[in-house]
Amino acid sequence: MTAKAERVRRIGWYAALVVASLVTVLCVSLAFAAIRNDSSIEAELGQATAQVESVTFDRTIINYATPDGIVHSPANGVLYPAGLAAGQLVNIEYDVGDPELARVAGRSAATTLLPLGSMIFFTWLVAGPLLWWIRRLNTRSRAELPA
Repeated sequence: MTAKAERVRRIGWYAALVVASLVTVLCVSLAFAAIRNDSSIEAELGQATAQVESVTFDRTIINYATPDGIVHSPANGVLYPAGLAAGQLVNIEYDVGDPELARVAGRSAATTLLPLGSMIFFTWLVAGPLLWWIRRLNTRSRAELPA
């Protein structure tokens, strides 16, 4: 095998390793961010009933009023919005110090663990054999070189 082919395989191996590692780091970071948001909400817990204004791919917009009479609509939407529909009334919990941080009542960061864990699992399910196969090809091609 030529040196160029071995170099291409080596670059492919590092690329697969970097992509799989990056996906893993991003998923773990998202899990820690969700835990941090939950602890912020629980530190200064406020509760309200919100109306779901719109549900899109990237966020679910709600409107709710705090006890001081101010109506809030978090720009980034509500946390853990699975199953909500526009026009629905839903109980939420929010951070009294930062009313822009709100989640659906009864839901927590635990709901993110299964999707994130699945993403990590399937990433390495593909990357692991790919890395092994590329490494095996490189080892085999080195063994075939004349001594």
